[in-house]
Amino acid sequence: MANLRDVRLRMRAVRQTLQVTKAMYLISTAKLRRGRRILQDTEPYFTRIQKSMYDILSGAGGVQSDFFGRKNKVSDTYHTAIVVITSDKGLAGGYNANIFRYVNELCTKVKNPVLILLGAIGYRYFANSPYLILENFSLHSKLPDVEDAKEIADYAVSQYLWGMFDEMHIVYTHMYSAIKLLPADKQILPLSAERIQQELSETGSEKRVELQFEYLPSEEAVFDALAPLYIKGLIYGAMVEAYVSEQSARMSAMDEASKSAEDMLSDLQISYNRVRQAGITQEMSEIISGSSALNV
Repeated sequence: MANLRDVRLRMRAVRQTLQVTKAMYLISTAKLRRGRRILQDTEPYFTRIQKSMYDILSGAGGVQSDFFGRKNKVSDTYHTAIVVITSDKGLAGGYNANIFRYVNELCTKVKNPVLILLGAIGYRYFANSPYLILENFSLHSKLPDVEDAKEIADYAVSQYLWGMFDEMHIVYTHMYSAIKLLPADKQILPLSAERIQQELSETGSEKRVELQFEYLPSEEAVFDALAPLYIKGLIYGAMVEAYVSEQSARMSAMDEASKSAEDMLSDLQISYNRVRQAGITQEMSEIISGSSALNV
């Protein structure tokens, strides 16, 4: 009977785990739908921002701005900042592990990498890495909003203008489909009209033609005002897409966990029936043996 009790306890534990995984699956599904809706609403807006920035950059002429890049190319003093978007919670399959692998590979390709982290999981991982962490932000697993992106963009732009780094990338998870989630790298600073044009062509947009604009009060003043807004838009778009990808990854992970728990529960039910049947058979044998002994 001790074996029967052990099987019951294991079945109870598996049922409790199954309840948790199913609940997390439903929660992730609701968050995924909301995030997808916001992502679909914001994609045309930020595509429009990219088009406008290309039009302005292509007609900038000889404007002098640090947002176009500085002349510092010395390897010892040239630094590359990498904004890394991870999750604040685990149980999302290989979502965070893929980002870690991608960032480690990227750090070997750029000059003197420094990190700006978004997410508690990323901080716990990179705190033990040899790379310098400039700052760590946490969204507490909530859907990112524009104010969150503004806080990060303001910090990144201020550090760039102060000379803490000369180049900035953002690494996030791009959602190609519900089952295809891959890390992506987008260079944000310095600004480049050619790179923006290439990104637009990858999204299927028509090729932009170079336009000429008149800037008031001056080209430098216009760029100093528009560039931080553009960077905020890029960061916000990456944050929302990373959030959607995280929910999709967690939903898939919880679905697989639920299936495994159901399979385990089925196996335990068979074991329970066998142990129970063996116990009943033993009890019947003892009763028959006792009855036979009394009749002798």
